[in-house]
Amino acid sequence: METKLRLAGVIRESIVDGPGWRLVVFAQGCPHNCNGCQNPQTHNFIDGYDSTVENILNAVKENPLLSGITLSGGEPFSQAKHLAVLAREVHSIGLNVMAYTGWSFEQLYAGANEQNGWLELLSEVDWLVDGKFEIENKTLSLKFRGSSNQRIIDVKKSLSNGLAVEIEL
Repeated sequence: METKLRLAGVIRESIVDGPGWRLVVFAQGCPHNCNGCQNPQTHNFIDGYDSTVENILNAVKENPLLSGITLSGGEPFSQAKHLAVLAREVHSIGLNVMAYTGWSFEQLYAGANEQNGWLELLSEVDWLVDGKFEIENKTLSLKFRGSSNQRIIDVKKSLSNGLAVEIEL
């Protein structure tokens, strides 16, 4: 059975959404509705289009220059279980996974349960940019982030010790 995704779009090659050449998956739907969001068209959970993990994985496999994928949005953790399937498949072919979320690592870790699949997706993410975009903290000087409150988290290290471990990429 195919794993379905609700997407706002896909960028097949990006160098601004994480380290190296990346395929970027924009999830459709976001509960945060951050003021000044650069992707407001992704907020509505109804808009966008249906795709599958298999379609995205085929696009990844077509490009030998990719070092990984980035899950953006919208809010990827609103489709955590399905995106975890994609991330697991991407890891199985030797690529890395970065994700953006409006929640903090601590919120995702504490709020994870079987129903929402947050831990399942976190376990398949290498680097997480966490926190809502805050227009009053907007900056162009930080790599891969839109506002200074957002952090880049090493998810593997964070999960192993239960505390967010910040890094720079």
